[in-house]
Amino acid sequence: MANVAEYIKGSYIELTEKVTWPTFRELQNSAVLVLVAAIIIALLVFGMDQIIGYLIKQFYSSLT
Repeated sequence: MANVAEYIKGSYIELTEKVTWPTFRELQNSAVLVLVAAIIIALLVFGMDQIIGYLIKQFYSSLT
């Protein structure tokens, strides 16, 4: 049980004294960057889906 208490105490000290937390401005910048990257990736996946769907539709329509 003492090991658990030491672990919790050590974790608390590390989180409060040793970790460098980002500023609110840095956090905002990171959030905007993640949002832009997610939108770009979603648009790429959407575009690929549309192209593949079009090609499959053309392929099946050429068979009939």
